[in-house]
Amino acid sequence: MAEKREQATYGAAAFAGMTGSLPTQWPRTIGPNAMKYLQEVVDSGLQSDMSSRFERAFAEACGVKHCIGTPGCTPALAMLAAAFAFEPGDEIIVSPVTDYGTIQGLVRENYIPVFADTASSTVNLSAETIEPCITDRTRAILVVHKTGLVCDMDPINALAEKHGLIVYEDACQAVFSEYKGRFAGTLGKAAGFSFDSEKTLGSDVGGCVVTDDDELAERIRFVGHSRGGEMAPGFGRIHTMPGYAFRMPHCTAAICLAQLEIIRDQVAHRDRMIRLLSQLIGEVPGVTPLPIPDYMTVYSAWMFGMNLDPAQFTCTTEQFARDLAETGIPGAGTGRYYLIPAACTFLEQNARAGVYPYSQPPASRSYSYVGACPRAETFLQTWIRWSTFCARYEEEHCELAAHIVRRVADKHRR
Repeated sequence: MAEKREQATYGAAAFAGMTGSLPTQWPRTIGPNAMKYLQEVVDSGLQSDMSSRFERAFAEACGVKHCIGTPGCTPALAMLAAAFAFEPGDEIIVSPVTDYGTIQGLVRENYIPVFADTASSTVNLSAETIEPCITDRTRAILVVHKTGLVCDMDPINALAEKHGLIVYEDACQAVFSEYKGRFAGTLGKAAGFSFDSEKTLGSDVGGCVVTDDDELAERIRFVGHSRGGEMAPGFGRIHTMPGYAFRMPHCTAAICLAQLEIIRDQVAHRDRMIRLLSQLIGEVPGVTPLPIPDYMTVYSAWMFGMNLDPAQFTCTTEQFARDLAETGIPGAGTGRYYLIPAACTFLEQNARAGVYPYSQPPASRSYSYVGACPRAETFLQTWIRWSTFCARYEEEHCELAAHIVRRVADKHRR
């Protein structure tokens, strides 16, 4: 008999049944031209160039040379991992607080993820936490702009240049966030974005890679869109390397194009509301919102997060989060599963057993993921978030959310 598992859900299904006093992103606001673009796809008899049309529009909006559309953010980062063509056993330094999609491509290419700890009081890594992780096998740094907060990229890029490393970005939660006036996703060699239905620029699914590097863009299309296939005269298609068919569907591109036309106003509104919400909740004793660094000129917040001071409350973090949800904040909960060294149990199992690529060779040393990022682990013990924060928030919603947090805090205060 097949083993029964409670399988993870994604998109709208993951938010089904959530109730509360605050707005959520469902049903999504869709750009007014969506039906026009979808009709173009149908009327073309599926000969539409909608995918390349979206690619051009998104590249222009980001101010980059190349956008390569994908079915989602996980395929986008997988295409990048394959296109870099590092050797099995090479190390990629990664943010520890993220999602499995960040590392899936690394694992499939037989690279070894090495997790740098988070900086103090935040969910993101920093140059200071990255530097101790660098070895002679390190090839790249994959930064994650968690919740839409951009990592402090100038010091990270300077460190990478010193050691001859590639920096690339998981900007899946940070579309049009700005770091010192520059967009997230344009701060390294390349970046992956998500347009899945729950994300800030939400379509049915979708994602992309952006880069200014002509050679890398060509290789991404070759390995990620053309399955590593090329035409040989007198023979036909040959596959000179294993590749993927991670192309963005035209109907997805049509919705993405319509969403792109309304996203900038939504991001500006999110920025105003997240700053107000953070200010109001920061006034509740014992509760600390994620700090917004001064270098964040625009915070395209996908998720709100805050930490509790356990010395000030009689309840657990889990109970506090449950009470928030029951009192009116839909989706409030802890996020310990974001600690990827702990959530991806196969990593430690494979490392302990010496399963390829942890065998020596290609690995040049032993690895362990248990307790690899103590600061991140401690931080997440008292962290509560809700990813139903959305562009529908107005000032009264921020005030209501702060009132609910204060009410629950007072209920459990020592």
